[in-house]
Amino acid sequence: MSRIHEALKKAEQERAASRAAQLENTGSAADLMLEHPVAGAEGAAVAIAPSLASAFTYDALLARCNQSQWNPDRSTMLFFNPQENARGMEQFRTLRSRLYHIRENRALTKLLICSPLQQEGKSFVSANLAQVLVRQRGRRVLLIDADLREPTLHHFLGAERSPGLSEYLAGQSDEFGVIQRGPMENLFFVAAGQQHSTPAELVANGRLKLFLSHVESLFDWVLIDSPPAVPVSDASLLANFCDGVLLVVRSNVTPFDVARKARLEFRDKQLIGVVLNAVAENSTYSQYYESRYGQNQAQGN
Repeated sequence: MSRIHEALKKAEQERAASRAAQLENTGSAADLMLEHPVAGAEGAAVAIAPSLASAFTYDALLARCNQSQWNPDRSTMLFFNPQENARGMEQFRTLRSRLYHIRENRALTKLLICSPLQQEGKSFVSANLAQVLVRQRGRRVLLIDADLREPTLHHFLGAERSPGLSEYLAGQSDEFGVIQRGPMENLFFVAAGQQHSTPAELVANGRLKLFLSHVESLFDWVLIDSPPAVPVSDASLLANFCDGVLLVVRSNVTPFDVARKARLEFRDKQLIGVVLNAVAENSTYSQYYESRYGQNQAQGN
């Protein structure tokens, strides 16, 4: 009888050891996927995501993101300038107010900012909008340069280009490893990263959606600067991950038919508005705005 008991006890011990080994191996695989995620592994990553929710906290972000010493271009980065009433600052405050007005009636956290063509000012608008949003006490903003073809935001901010979005999308870095924190409080930045031979495929591989799902809750706004909408398909793909699209056109430069074509690219997306950039000082619109503003100030309004 004792021999039977000993045999049963030994068999039970072996089964317990086997279960422990399986759990250990499963945990190691999950940890490896976190540290070295690969393109195409979205399904596996999503499967373990519920147990990782506690990893994506603001304290973890502060502890693990890259603290950088930016050297912003103060001629274009308006809110890094000590002058509080530089030309253009009030227009960005107005844009901020209108975005919050839209937000009263619909969910609006992830905002794509694009233009029909190159050199129309989308990156200028993206960067300054991010700066004016964090001017409100307690508001946190993540600015992402998703223009993997011709990135410029790191030049404007005087920040490092990599590691950045391309490294994350290629599975070479985790979320916190690509987020930078600069000198302006509550403003965080993901640069474009190193140039990649197939940027459209990187954008479409599903990793960006995973990134946004992990970090969105840490920020009041996530602003994504995209490539121009007409020449390449990236902007339309990126819009699928966002709550709204803001289109930037350049005054007296953007052709009407091109602007209309860009609008059609987002026919089924949430286009929330258009920003008219680079309005000349002597234009009718500019003179009206400034004269009315001066008149209201004189009247104490």
